[in-house]
Amino acid sequence: MVFKGNGNIVVTADNDQLMHLRTYTVIPSLPEPVNRLRELAYNLWWSWNRDAQELFRRLDPNLWDEVVGNPVQFLAHISQKRLDQGASDTAYLAEMNRVLDAFDAYHAREAWFNREHPDFKNKRLAYFSMEFGLHESLPIYSGGLGILAGDHLKSASDLGIPLVGVGLLYRQGYFQQRLTTDGWQLEEYPSLDFFQIPAMQVKKEDGQPLHVRCPIGARDVTARIWKVQVGRVPLYLLDTDLADNTQTDREITHRLYSGASDMRIRQEILLGIGGLRALEAVGRPPDVCHMNEGHAAFLAIERIRQCMEKDGLDFGEAREAVAPSHVFTTHTPVPAGIDQFEQALLQENLGPYLDSMGLSLGEFSAIGKKNAADPNELFSMAVLALRLAGFANGVSALHGHVSRELWHTVWPGAPRDEVPINSITNGIHTHTWISPEMSSLLDRYLGPGHVETPEDQDLWRRVDEIPDLELWRVHERRRVGLVAFARRRVKEQLRRRGAPPSEVKAADEFLTPEALTIGFARRFAPYKRGALIFRDSQRLLKILSEQDRPVQFIFAGKAHPRDDNGKKVIQEIMSHLHKPEFRRRMVFIENYDMTVARILVQGVDVWLNNPIKPREASGTSGMKVSPNGGINFSILDGWWPEAYDGENGWAIDEGRIYDDPEYRDHLEGEAIYELLEKEIVPLFYDRGADGLPREWIARMKASMRTVSPMFSTTRMLKEYANMLYVPAATRWQQLSKDGFTAAKSLSHWKRGLAHSWNNVRVEEVQANDAIELPVGARVSVKARVHLGEVKPEDVAVELYHGRVDAYGRLVEGHHEMMKCDEHLENGTYWFNGEIPCLRSGQHGYAVRVLPRHADLTHRFDTGLILWG
Repeated sequence: MVFKGNGNIVVTADNDQLMHLRTYTVIPSLPEPVNRLRELAYNLWWSWNRDAQELFRRLDPNLWDEVVGNPVQFLAHISQKRLDQGASDTAYLAEMNRVLDAFDAYHAREAWFNREHPDFKNKRLAYFSMEFGLHESLPIYSGGLGILAGDHLKSASDLGIPLVGVGLLYRQGYFQQRLTTDGWQLEEYPSLDFFQIPAMQVKKEDGQPLHVRCPIGARDVTARIWKVQVGRVPLYLLDTDLADNTQTDREITHRLYSGASDMRIRQEILLGIGGLRALEAVGRPPDVCHMNEGHAAFLAIERIRQCMEKDGLDFGEAREAVAPSHVFTTHTPVPAGIDQFEQALLQENLGPYLDSMGLSLGEFSAIGKKNAADPNELFSMAVLALRLAGFANGVSALHGHVSRELWHTVWPGAPRDEVPINSITNGIHTHTWISPEMSSLLDRYLGPGHVETPEDQDLWRRVDEIPDLELWRVHERRRVGLVAFARRRVKEQLRRRGAPPSEVKAADEFLTPEALTIGFARRFAPYKRGALIFRDSQRLLKILSEQDRPVQFIFAGKAHPRDDNGKKVIQEIMSHLHKPEFRRRMVFIENYDMTVARILVQGVDVWLNNPIKPREASGTSGMKVSPNGGINFSILDGWWPEAYDGENGWAIDEGRIYDDPEYRDHLEGEAIYELLEKEIVPLFYDRGADGLPREWIARMKASMRTVSPMFSTTRMLKEYANMLYVPAATRWQQLSKDGFTAAKSLSHWKRGLAHSWNNVRVEEVQANDAIELPVGARVSVKARVHLGEVKPEDVAVELYHGRVDAYGRLVEGHHEMMKCDEHLENGTYWFNGEIPCLRSGQHGYAVRVLPRHADLTHRFDTGLILWG
């Protein structure tokens, strides 16, 4: 039992007496020749550099495997004898110096961002995320969102983008998965020893830990700041598990995604408000803030508060100053995936904080609702982020379209195709996920550029120069390694469940190293349809069991602890895997993490993905397969529609969305079997006289050549920098200079416009009367618009036009500016414009009036629009 007492930790001893526990930290005693190993261990550059990892493994291979590749824990447990041996081994020291030279060169070289945007190299960009998947030794991630965040930081480091990460350090992280004999998921939460992970406490000048205080309800919660160095990029993590806090507040950073709404809102206050204060405390106040999902959206209100307090701005002025420098990335294509909170929770946890700003709960909650007048609507973190961000994006082209449909009511009156949500398709940090063997092969035929510029499409075209035999042998070795790993893990799982020795021994014969191997690994949410492959189990069994053409599946993945429907999907899969006819051909690897993911994507032949369209925002697991020679077999959802070209994988569907779920599952389940039976399996086993599947290898090369460069986080980060970060930094610079003159002026202009907008109306529209016009003609339109007190230069009067579909809706819209050519009286004006006739068919148009100002982030920024 732990008590708080007089600045010391007080615990109950065995004899029930109280003892004051005073803590200190012991660090490894490294001989001078190898003392930089500690520096290397605390920079996650090693996590994507195989030679750096090998430096540690070489000292004690068994220990390295025991600590699961965690160099900090490795140095804490390695014997002094082994260290002394390494320090006196000239060959080892030579290799260490070579790795350290590469490490130093990496940090010293001029990177892409400085060359491309030299005027912005001293700007400070902050990336906030609820989870980060950097390495399995730092288990503060649950799945795709965190893995993407980790890859985001790594590529930002590679490109020299002046980014810092902000997150939470969870004492128990995400859960460890165990399955019962009947396949039900259980969750275990082992505690993480923060002094045995690659994270260091941030300290003050006096050597004491740096703390930050975050307001939650009527109290301040104390958080310790930890720093994880990711190449050039620092990641700051907050930890509330301190004796100064109440037990409830200590638990804020205990578990990722496990609590109810009251815990979730506290975590998100800590991430947004506490995270921003942490950056202030370490001397890195940001110019641009990027919210990776809506979890961190409270940072926007904290930045507003800081501007009000430090710069004397009112709320409206501060909002205009900071919002354009916020970037919001949404990852959720369905409303159910958005964090929403009731008014009572907002009042309980944010009421005093809002009072200190002079902001009422009603005024604040209105920002986080689609319809502020609806008292029953819940407060949405995504709406808050959209309203207080100058830039918003989805994570694939399809997801951008889905997001515009989902959130169009945030901007009433805006056409769906003009809703200000862009898209930047996700990618992967290639060097983190590619196997060492494949990387060495690419070194020989593509050169080192595949590491330094993984987005270079010309470079990846050289894949065709790799001899088929060499590529196939490398891939086969990885499949052999995957099968061996799967057998070991299955045996461990069986022992834990108390299986008899004979059953454990039988696992040595599970799977076949030479068989076509299909992987399915992801979060087990029902929409991902993990059990769809079993829809016709007898047909599946026939595919698996063909003697000369065997097929095998490896499953992995976790269901959210509170998602019983997801757990039931796992249980359904396990019920099939327990059957003797499936047992040797299908296995489930428990506790899906980065170790399992890496070995899977490096060793499978095919990656199966069959979500319900369009619920997959992007997905990145299939991207990781391609540079390793694997091939995707997927529904045309998320990223796959942008990648699939008919030659680089297989599409399960035709891109349709079905209203009848039973009919949809039937059609798509049948399509999976058809493609396996008629295309995938025959192609894999169609061998020439030399034993090589030449056509299969051609498809492997097509996948590597087309997917790898396009779907890398290097390409992704360049797009974020060019399209979002630099424009957002520019907006902050413009609006904050000269004592925030531009922000104050914009706020004043918006207030005046809002006051006068009710008097704006389109009184008359005139056009030439021709019903049929030839292509190349122009439609002339005049509109009489009453602006009242609004000046003509403060509005854009436009012709919005496009094709009219079978339902009478205007689609594929475009707009043409109308010119003010006559001032009548009482604030009334004539505007005229023309519509070009570029395509045949039925077309339509409407006149609209929008506010116009040079400092608006986008044309719908004010929320005002008039159609006539």
